[in-house]
Amino acid sequence: MVKAYLRYEAASTFGVITSSISICHASNEGQLLTAALESVLFWNLRQGTQVRALAPPAPQNGGVPGEVCRLLCSPSGDQLAVGHTDGNLRVWNLEQGTCDVTLRGHKGSISALRFSRGGATLASGGRDTDIVMWDLPGEAGLYRLQGHTNEVTDVAFVERENTLVSGSKDGSLRVWDLTTQHCYQTILLSQAEVWSLDVNPEEARLAVGTNLPQLLFYSITARSKDPLPFASGSRQRSTPQDDSAAAQDESSRSTALLKELGAVQRRANERVAHLRYCMGGGSVAVQAAGKQLELFRVRPDADVRQHVRRRRKRKRDKDAKAGDSVLPAAGDAAMIDPNSAEARSGAEASTSADVEAGDEIAPWQVVRCKHKIRAFSEAPRPRKGKLMSLALALANNMVEIWDIDEEAVAVQSTLEGAGHRGGIRAVALSSDDSLILSAAAEGVKLWNSSSGACIRTLLEPQHALCALFAPGNRHAVVGCKDGTLNILDLGAASITSTMTQHQGPVWGLVPLPDLSGFVSCSADHSLKFWEWEVVKGGTVEAEGAAAVQKRLGVNLARKHEVTDDALCVRVSADGRLIAVALLDSTIQVYFLDTMKFFLALYGHKLPVLSMDMSSDGTLLASGSADKNLKIWGLDFGDCHRSLFAHDDSVMQVAFVRDTHYVFTAGKDGTLKYWDADRWELLLTLEGHRGEAWALALSSLGDFVVTGGADRSLRRWERTEEPFFAEEERERRLESLFEADVEEGPAAREGNQIAAATAGRKTGETVGAADALMDALELSAHETQRLQEDTNTANGDAAMTKPPQANPLMEGLPPGDYVLRALKRVKAAELEQALLMLPFADALNLLTYLPSWLAHGSQVELGVRVAVLLVRLHHGRLAATPSCRSLLLQVQGALRGSAQQLKSTMGFNLAALSFLQRRLREERGAAAQPSAMAW
Repeated sequence: MVKAYLRYEAASTFGVITSSISICHASNEGQLLTAALESVLFWNLRQGTQVRALAPPAPQNGGVPGEVCRLLCSPSGDQLAVGHTDGNLRVWNLEQGTCDVTLRGHKGSISALRFSRGGATLASGGRDTDIVMWDLPGEAGLYRLQGHTNEVTDVAFVERENTLVSGSKDGSLRVWDLTTQHCYQTILLSQAEVWSLDVNPEEARLAVGTNLPQLLFYSITARSKDPLPFASGSRQRSTPQDDSAAAQDESSRSTALLKELGAVQRRANERVAHLRYCMGGGSVAVQAAGKQLELFRVRPDADVRQHVRRRRKRKRDKDAKAGDSVLPAAGDAAMIDPNSAEARSGAEASTSADVEAGDEIAPWQVVRCKHKIRAFSEAPRPRKGKLMSLALALANNMVEIWDIDEEAVAVQSTLEGAGHRGGIRAVALSSDDSLILSAAAEGVKLWNSSSGACIRTLLEPQHALCALFAPGNRHAVVGCKDGTLNILDLGAASITSTMTQHQGPVWGLVPLPDLSGFVSCSADHSLKFWEWEVVKGGTVEAEGAAAVQKRLGVNLARKHEVTDDALCVRVSADGRLIAVALLDSTIQVYFLDTMKFFLALYGHKLPVLSMDMSSDGTLLASGSADKNLKIWGLDFGDCHRSLFAHDDSVMQVAFVRDTHYVFTAGKDGTLKYWDADRWELLLTLEGHRGEAWALALSSLGDFVVTGGADRSLRRWERTEEPFFAEEERERRLESLFEADVEEGPAAREGNQIAAATAGRKTGETVGAADALMDALELSAHETQRLQEDTNTANGDAAMTKPPQANPLMEGLPPGDYVLRALKRVKAAELEQALLMLPFADALNLLTYLPSWLAHGSQVELGVRVAVLLVRLHHGRLAATPSCRSLLLQVQGALRGSAQQLKSTMGFNLAALSFLQRRLREERGAAAQPSAMAW
């Protein structure tokens, strides 16, 4: 008989403030957006609290969404672009909190995002060395720019020239013409990697950050139709031969957009991680891959001209001392006769042509943090009396808000209470499952298990390894690396007593079944049995009388020596047996009352890190550093089955109460659900972005809490959805097949520069193409059947009954059925789905277009399908004479429908313009209309 189980699913994730190398401010004043693993969190900076979260839906194959690696708000502030490590790009509506579209165009992590000035176009760069341009209103990709040979680290638009500048770890800057979709200038940096770049708001300067200790600056000039020259100098050279299209026609060559302006020395020795123009272009913020963020001031034009004149004067004086005869330059006439208008104009012209980066950029402030900086973001509006406000995301899971003044920098506030600074080593649940205690290297935190809110934070004890709640859930015991046992008063957030009887790290704590005490195991080769007691403290004055203060304490009842380091200890539910895992890879089982030896369990090749006993006391499950899970019988000590559980060490093992179901957590970051009676894997729950170190099960088994190296606490809840183990095995095999499908063809060879389609082949696009082909095939059979019925009815006048509708098509005509299947394909996946259609199916799809366009309701979809199919199958359509009549028919239908839609839109725009003008006149505004926003 096939056994059914109840599924566990991810319910919530908390404990992470920031985990990515990207943060940004929302358009709402006082809100900061941070990436927390796969989610985006909104923080109120005034209150220091989390406002809301944006979590992507789980993929259809049962996996987990990729971790957020890039965040960028649109210029209007109503959209948020989120790049993930799995190559997906999600665009969220910030007002409604919904995901507008999911764009799939990269095969690896997204490493760069940039909106155009109007917000209608989004450029994304990835580790797959490609740049993809996206049309956000159309929810589809435009094209793909290929040419870099390493990760694309940053991109920037130059709107007045309709170009895009990109930087890569291959040490090159490329300038792309977005009209012709080709690269027309390449700047190669010798022995350098481009890590970040930005264009100032006036689009006159480009700042480039590399792994060198200098900032590189380039001037952005207007292009002309002169032949493209080679740039001189060892740092860069333009390579027009890279652009094959421009090399074929020299008349279409353009001059270089970027011209070298010079370099500015930085103070930090680490590479540049991120740089941006701030204060409306008045300063440059440069984040190093360390603990420093440098600020450079952009000098005003008058100061720049004065700086150039002083530099010239110093050079002239230096040449004069060397004995050279130097005549005054034309630009120095202003220094001789400042009242002369001709001298002033000549000096300004000569100064602007002789400007270097050091003349415009000057060092200003340095922000030094105690931990490494991961990302920074400038607030839209600084605090009153301050020049700038910066939010800095640090590597220890916290955010600092800095105020920048003319003379000093200072920390205004921090976001640190909602998460640990390091990985979570231990997790414990209260007896009523309402509280979660998590322990890390820097302290202990108390959480609400349902909401995930942090209730208490204790900065001590440090380097905690294990923890448990005391009876009553008002106190907790924490074992530490230094061998101490600390009793915590959770209400007062303080340590009430500390025991130092252990001489080595305390690796495990387990309560006794009668709740009279607990057992601790340590690396000092000992087990210690503790009993709860009430300890009298000092006296306090209460209502005029002295009262004796009492507190919870423990008393060492007995101890037991073992032959090696004790790594884990467990007590059976009936209080009969106690099991100890030793460093020699064995498990020793004793009788709890007398500590008389009962069983020795041999079989693991590496030490056992965790184990647990079933509630009925018949089974013991052990997880080891040898990656195996072993099921033992406690009657004779035999090993029922050894299972390869994880790809790395098994860190935690726990039985579900009153069952033989087992949860295991491993260093591979997964949580697995097992049936210890059937010895089979039931579920694999993925979510942690690092090693999973801690696990705690609720008393009823309805949820599980895990913690790990990614500093997150994850809650997994049992649902009412049943599943079968065989179905899960098939799903895992399907996920492997989809992973092979998405790998795609091999990487291109050489330094090929070209434009390609924006999308990529995924499991969703393959499914959409299959559904469309099935609809076309079924509609073709239905059309043939209807034609046969019509011919039969024409031959037999006695037949008056209409043909019966096809139930497989839900009573729809063939054309409507195909249209419904086509409309179900997402706009971002339409191009890839049509790309996988065979020529016969594409031709069949074209035959339905005239009837769809005749109704005038699907003009935009019809035009897009027609353009894509004709472009993809242009060669075969041109070589097939029978397709000429169909193409002419489609052309006529497209032209008429598109012209009618264009006229309708023009009429509506004119009506809206009239209404806007009339409303302005009624309000007494100026009669001259402004540019419309739509």
